[in-house]
Amino acid sequence: MTEDRSLEAFRDEVRAFIRESATEEIREAGRKTTSVFAPFKQAMAWQRILADKGWVAPSWPQEYGGTGWSLEQRYVFAQECNRAQMPPILPQNLQMVGPAILGFGSDAQKEELLPRMLSGEDFWCQGYSEPGAGSDLAALKCRADRDGDDYILNGSKIWTTYAQHANKMFALVRTSSEGKPQQGITFLLLDMGLPGMEVRPILGLDGAPEQCEVFFSDVRVPCANRVGEENEGWTVAKYVLEFERGGSTMGAWLVPAVERLREQCEQVDELGQRRLDDPVLARRLEELEIEALAVEHTEKRVNAGLKHGQNPGPMASLLKILGTEVMQRFSELQLEVTGLRSLVYDPGALEIGAAPSDFSEDELLAMPYYMNTRAASIYAGSNEVQRSLLAKAVMAG
Repeated sequence: MTEDRSLEAFRDEVRAFIRESATEEIREAGRKTTSVFAPFKQAMAWQRILADKGWVAPSWPQEYGGTGWSLEQRYVFAQECNRAQMPPILPQNLQMVGPAILGFGSDAQKEELLPRMLSGEDFWCQGYSEPGAGSDLAALKCRADRDGDDYILNGSKIWTTYAQHANKMFALVRTSSEGKPQQGITFLLLDMGLPGMEVRPILGLDGAPEQCEVFFSDVRVPCANRVGEENEGWTVAKYVLEFERGGSTMGAWLVPAVERLREQCEQVDELGQRRLDDPVLARRLEELEIEALAVEHTEKRVNAGLKHGQNPGPMASLLKILGTEVMQRFSELQLEVTGLRSLVYDPGALEIGAAPSDFSEDELLAMPYYMNTRAASIYAGSNEVQRSLLAKAVMAG
């Protein structure tokens, strides 16, 4: 059997599994996902289904629950999940803290925590950003002072996605103020709900409490929960951010999304016309298709390096810029194609199981998706910071 035929058979297997395993509620949640983060309940239900199948963490080492798939198989799997509009697996467990523990955790941490991440028994939130430390993460001030076998935490975190659902947190905290700002930062794991912790959801413009503030007041965390050495958390954080920016399958999402937009443009309206008959729109759509393919091919190059043990390095910054800006251009064109009816504001219609609306899903989702993609060039390190990193890398090279 040739490689092409083998991949074709694998693609058929993935399609059949999705068709047979995904409930209608999970499918609806996938269609109604308008940000990086899918509706929590349905995303975790889909994760459990994939975990039971052994398909939840394709990029992890096989000995820790990975699939052992080739790079091509992993991309096919991502493409088919996106073509079927499955809800994306929430990234905190498998794309953020998981790689940190795989790369820097102790054997005891790996044995105890990794299986629970895969199954979704634990859900982790990310305690990185603070009111004065976002893209400039080295400016963080949340303190962790040593007291015997514990650290005592004081300070706060913000933009902590789904903290209200989490039972675990991975956090960057300051354990020393000596030397450069990047020094003196430590990577800690902690249980949510410890005495002295408070979670306050933040309501977004869409009325959804996706982000949270988290406050720490004399919170005790065992030193055994540290990942890596004290004051060397910056190294762990950079490793995680490289994989967050460069180990994704954004191209595998963009290409099917642009395909669906083309289908929308080919529909005939009540006047017997197609949006695609507009030559300006047709050209913009073609340009977007080329850009989406460019993201896909760049991503495959980065992921090929990961397969051979290479860190993404500066390419992670390049891919983050390219992917998020193409995503934003996609959202702009989608909004224009959808037209004035996308201006409706009906958050209730976006809830899973909501009664049918007078508006189509395309019309209901275009504006929330457009609004959410405005943050794409800010999260995981703003694109301005990524360009500075690239410039430094080129000059250093």
